[in-house]
Amino acid sequence: MEPAPRPPGLIQRYREELQVRHYARRTVNTYEQWLRRFLRFHQLRHPREMGSAEVNAFLSHLAVERQVSASTQNQALAALLFLYRELLDHDLELEGVVRARKRPQLPVVLTPEEVRAVLQRLDGVEALVAGLLYGSGLRLIEALRLRVHDLDFSRHELMVRDGKGGKDRRTLLPERLGAQLRGHLEEVRQVHRQDLAQGWGRVMLPHALGRKYPNAGVEWGWQWVFPQHQRWRDASSGQQGRHHLDPSLIQKAVRRAVLAAGLTKPATCHTFRHSFATHLLERGQDIRTIQELLGHSDVKTTMIYTHVLNRGPLGVSSPADLL
Repeated sequence: MEPAPRPPGLIQRYREELQVRHYARRTVNTYEQWLRRFLRFHQLRHPREMGSAEVNAFLSHLAVERQVSASTQNQALAALLFLYRELLDHDLELEGVVRARKRPQLPVVLTPEEVRAVLQRLDGVEALVAGLLYGSGLRLIEALRLRVHDLDFSRHELMVRDGKGGKDRRTLLPERLGAQLRGHLEEVRQVHRQDLAQGWGRVMLPHALGRKYPNAGVEWGWQWVFPQHQRWRDASSGQQGRHHLDPSLIQKAVRRAVLAAGLTKPATCHTFRHSFATHLLERGQDIRTIQELLGHSDVKTTMIYTHVLNRGPLGVSSPADLL
């Protein structure tokens, strides 16, 4: 008689519960790391043996000893709240937690001339992605997760699906990138056709989408705009496909371009998004419109970019089209 299989451990159950609730893969990995740090901090005691006091002690340790930012402490808190409320069915009392101090910081913003200098030192796919970060106000992961059917060349707009906070939104598609994007998509389509001919045309889809659209993984509209050069392969099933580009490739390319341009500002990929919002405000665009383009839930978040406000009936065009 074979022994009964061992029940899944705490961390596996925690991951599965996050995945069932459709948390993003990056969020699942981040929350797992916070759970592991919490357990190590308390000498690997089981969470059922602990409660509010131990959670408060860990969060206070992060603020006082580790001196983490307020957003980092809030991330750790969210991971532990999910553990106790959703997995262990236990409410936490958070009175007495030493909260990390929120350090007011203005975002790094490049001038249009500095943006041009950086973009001119990028080539190929890296230049296209960076152009969208600035011209559309995208986060890096939002740009890399774009699928072919998210681009609307006739309306000069693109759709960001399942962005931060699980929200969809529409934003600008710069006209100046249209011809380059079309040429790039033709190359991607050729690769997709070759993959299909070899029986490996599938791209990765979120689990819920894969169930709803079983054939979507091989359809052209569902393909990544920026796919990896190499196919992924599942060792257990032998199935192959393509994921989108790794963010680190773009981050390194932008860093090299910033250094080559001789900029002293600590500019990163996210700096293009800050510059997008600031340059629109400087040109008199309405802050509520910019809030929608950026996908901010609260206009207070967008207000950090306020330098010039001139509300009026002007239409919105991408700042990339003025370079």
